[in-house]
Amino acid sequence: MKKPKWWFSVWLKFRLIEVAGWMLVASGVAAVVLPGPGLLLIAGGLALLAMRYEWAKKLLRPIKRRALHLARQSVQTWPRITFSLLLSGLLVGVGIFWGVGLPVPGWWPVDTHWWLFGGWGTGVTLLASGTIALGTVVYSFRHFRRHALPESHDGAN
Repeated sequence: MKKPKWWFSVWLKFRLIEVAGWMLVASGVAAVVLPGPGLLLIAGGLALLAMRYEWAKKLLRPIKRRALHLARQSVQTWPRITFSLLLSGLLVGVGIFWGVGLPVPGWWPVDTHWWLFGGWGTGVTLLASGTIALGTVVYSFRHFRRHALPESHDGAN
C-alpha cells in the first residue's frame, strides 16, 4: 500500500515539534542555573511535547493550573501590580547593563574576566526574561483584573 504524499510532511512536522520541545526543556534546565527564563522554557517545552506524549500532558496540567492561579493573584492589588512591573523593568535594565558591559570597578574582588561574564548573551536572556515578565503582567491584568474589581453599586453593569 502506497502512503499519501502528505505523509512525509506530517511526519516531519511531528519530529520538528518534538525536537523543539526537547530543546526548550534542555535550555530551560540550563537556564534554571544560568540567567534566563528557565521554568518558562521548561513549561514551553512540555507544552510542545504534550502534543505528542501523554506523560507531558500530565506534567503540564498542574503547572498550568498553578501558573493561572499565580497570574490571577498577581493582579489582585495595585501594590502587587506595581511590584511586578518594577521587577520586570529591573530585569530589562539589568539585561541592558549586562549587555553594554561597563568597565570593571575598582572594588571588584575577583579576576576581571569574571565581571559581567557572558556579555550580550547573558544580557539578552535577562532582557527576554524581563520582557516575558512584562507581557505576563499585561496578560494577567487584561484577563484577570476585571474579575478582581468590585462591582458597581449604582446598578449599572
